[in-house]
Amino acid sequence: MLNNLKPQAPDKILALMEEYRADERDQKVDLGVGVYKDASGKTPIMSAIHKAEKQVWDQETTKSYAGLAGQPEFHAAMAEMVLGAGYPADRLACLSTVGGTGACRMGFELARMANPDTTIWVSDPTWPNHLSILNFMGQANKPYTYFDADTRAVNFDSMISDLEAVKAGDIVLLHGCCHNPTGANLTIEQWGEVADLLERTGAVPMIDLAYQGFGDGLEEDAAGTRLIASRLPEVLIAASCSKNFGIYRERTGCLMVLGSEETRKTVQGNLAYLNRQTYSFPPYHGQALVTRVLTDPALRAEWEAELEEVRTGMLDLRKQLADELRKLSNSDRFDFVAEHRGMFSRLGASPEQVAKMKADAAIYMVGDSRINIAGLNAKTVPLLAKALIDAGV
Repeated sequence: MLNNLKPQAPDKILALMEEYRADERDQKVDLGVGVYKDASGKTPIMSAIHKAEKQVWDQETTKSYAGLAGQPEFHAAMAEMVLGAGYPADRLACLSTVGGTGACRMGFELARMANPDTTIWVSDPTWPNHLSILNFMGQANKPYTYFDADTRAVNFDSMISDLEAVKAGDIVLLHGCCHNPTGANLTIEQWGEVADLLERTGAVPMIDLAYQGFGDGLEEDAAGTRLIASRLPEVLIAASCSKNFGIYRERTGCLMVLGSEETRKTVQGNLAYLNRQTYSFPPYHGQALVTRVLTDPALRAEWEAELEEVRTGMLDLRKQLADELRKLSNSDRFDFVAEHRGMFSRLGASPEQVAKMKADAAIYMVGDSRINIAGLNAKTVPLLAKALIDAGV
């Protein structure tokens, strides 16, 4: 039987990480892997998480199974953070998942259960795992235009034009903020136009919210999601706790589904069923940490301050890189770097230019020229800027 298995193509980012580790040059820069790093190159544990973890460790009395769909306290805390105070609890069903990736997968599965004929519309480009999961599932999907490679901004007119083709019951997958891989985001006015289109067509939005707090602020980054949730009768939201709480290895995510009061119980039962068929009970520890941080006023204030430091630090790096490139290129063609938000930007380099930067300057980035801004620091920004100009970008 096992002889029938075929080799799978290696993950491009993981392969890039291996190349980076094997590179013996002193001045090498890893801008590929999508995790937050501080100026020393480490992914730190937030102090609020450290304190919450100690409290959980001191007070936990059992390792028995917890809820099949996850902990209600976690769901309520996440819903308040994402949807705001006064969210419609009577319309909301929630599922704790294995990271934000698990939330996306469960959202796709729920959509297929509800409508086997649904098509998932995905931004071009998008996080590669979206398409990898959908294609593995055999789920019908179509791209919609999102990014303008020349301006490095959202190509909104083409986006709306493409989405005019969606049908009632289709799913439109949207990035809530800090678009991965481009860093280019919709304005709140554009979110409103997307809501108009979804209302008119009957398509259902699914929002992947992986970076809340990394862009313009915790509340600001939720604005588009909240607008959609306030306008549409049915909404799916896949939220990740990996980035904004820094608990990548705890694999903590949440799928929120807004429907009607009448459908809520059925939706909740189907969500629990999905967990049961996949991995039964979701990981508990990350849920406990996030719940404690969000519901303890002192820990929440400490966490929000730490998150703001992370956010503003990335904005400072963006500005420094844009300024350095303006100086070296004697033009404003790289100003978009300062305008993008979140961990990522797509710089517009060709695969050949990306390869040249790796060979000549030990600058490692994904072949489509997506970089992780958090992989930089004040000393490496000039190295990247020079490499970009020397490569002819």
